[in-house]
Amino acid sequence: MQKINQIYIKSVVKKALDEDLKPKGDITTKLINFKNKRTTAKIISKQNGVIAGLNFCKTAFTLVGKETNFISKVKDGNRVKKNKIIAEIKANTKTILVAERTALNFLNHASGIATLTNQFKKKVNKKTKICCTRKTTPNLRLLEKYAVKKGGGFNHRYNLSDEILIKDNHISAEKNLRDLVKRAIETKKIVTVEIENIKQLNQVLGLKFKRILFDNMNVKQLRKCLKICKNKYETEYSGNANLNNIKKISNSGIDRISVGAITHSAKFFDTSLSFFC
Repeated sequence: MQKINQIYIKSVVKKALDEDLKPKGDITTKLINFKNKRTTAKIISKQNGVIAGLNFCKTAFTLVGKETNFISKVKDGNRVKKNKIIAEIKANTKTILVAERTALNFLNHASGIATLTNQFKKKVNKKTKICCTRKTTPNLRLLEKYAVKKGGGFNHRYNLSDEILIKDNHISAEKNLRDLVKRAIETKKIVTVEIENIKQLNQVLGLKFKRILFDNMNVKQLRKCLKICKNKYETEYSGNANLNNIKKISNSGIDRISVGAITHSAKFFDTSLSFFC
């Protein structure tokens, strides 16, 4: 996922602007006597990190004022230092004041995800991929998964129709894990089976599917399971991975580690918007 459709971007940003402006617009900015005054403003980073979401940020300004000239000084996926100028906006002063918070919300949210993803990526070995999950903000999944990619991570399935992922509650509902996996294989879809213990692993060994996801195991248990698999499946770990334990999990030899925190718990990237009249 390298680009996001502009129609989608406009739709999402317009909803965010409506949330901020309806029913009566920016009643504070309406008090100022502008006389069509144009202003130059700059978005400046207040921390080190990875940038994402520039097109969403730009669209917030251009939807409010078509006259806006938004000049990106970096690209999505670029690392920036504190005090780096990220973008320059030349527009009517009213446009900048009205769109500022919505624009920065998108930029800071996506850049926070990209930055946290990159922190996880730097902790693991070259073989291990850091993957996001479906633990995303409703209606912002596309943006958040895009930000993960820009931070150097990988996307898990986008939605429930992309791949088959047999989880603990599916197993509880079905009872017969091996039969369930056989039916999944018959669909010709990519199949991932979540495993919580060696007993479950032995139930599916020998069946031909793509990936085993080891859920909430300690590293000792994980190593035992990986030894049993003997490279017959792509392997993934899930469950409370954090920046303190991610390296140890990666060193087990796992192929992928899914980390819900990179989307649901990433802090906003810190920026400021300043006028240079």
